[in-house]
Amino acid sequence: MARPYAQNAVIRWLRDLLCGFLIGAGAILPGVSGGVLAVVFDIYRPFMEVLTRPWTAIPKYWKWFPPIALGWCAGFLGFAKGIATAMNLSDTVTIWLFIGLIVGTVPSLFREAGKEGRSAASWTSLLLCAAAIFAGLFYVSRILCVTVKPNFWWYNFCGVLWGVSIVIPGMTSSSVMMALGLYQPMLEGLARLDLLVLSACLPGLALSVILLARMVSWFFHRHYSVAFHGILGIVLASTLVIIPTEYTGAGEMALSAVCCVGGFLLAYFLARLDKRIQGT
Repeated sequence: MARPYAQNAVIRWLRDLLCGFLIGAGAILPGVSGGVLAVVFDIYRPFMEVLTRPWTAIPKYWKWFPPIALGWCAGFLGFAKGIATAMNLSDTVTIWLFIGLIVGTVPSLFREAGKEGRSAASWTSLLLCAAAIFAGLFYVSRILCVTVKPNFWWYNFCGVLWGVSIVIPGMTSSSVMMALGLYQPMLEGLARLDLLVLSACLPGLALSVILLARMVSWFFHRHYSVAFHGILGIVLASTLVIIPTEYTGAGEMALSAVCCVGGFLLAYFLARLDKRIQGT
């Protein structure tokens, strides 16, 4: 019979694997931020610590990252292939699944944001970030119509956008790529493991993460409540922007509702799993 510690270690490993998969899927899914999902799964802060203070953070968190990294790769590359088919079937239903997932974590996000108190500056940060992100994403996804020809440098730009969306939660890179006409060719390249796309995306991703990580981490350390309320505003605004408004019929609406509830229940399950692990 397995000891409770061993059981909890296995549960934690599977939980981190699932979270990594969802974060990787969120990075590739239109309108969803992988950074936001990292925040709601309580992975964002350890990740930023590893980037900014690796000599102290790696010994502290090294057990977390193998399952998270494995899950992220599976979610990112797996969804790149799966979503190419899913978008032809119903991207609406898939997006509702992630909306349910994010909504299910908002209460815990709100508690986390208020852990060091709530000031007038905190509420102002929430409102300003929500308004700016909503306006920006609405403009890019609904109004701006610009198309570019995909090449190595534009794929590198896609990598930069992914890196930004990891370090700054709420920056939904896929929406910008779709507005520029880069999303579909990039997605097809990842699905077939095209070396041109992979070799262009990864350097841009790594560079943007490394350059932005220390600045963002410093801001969190000095102005935690303001920064986290800003992220909460980004989460709410980016979720509102991606709500689908067009449906093929009552069947798709019903399936969307089922997937939204399923995403909410999954978030609830992960929150309960965290409490179980931390409480034993």
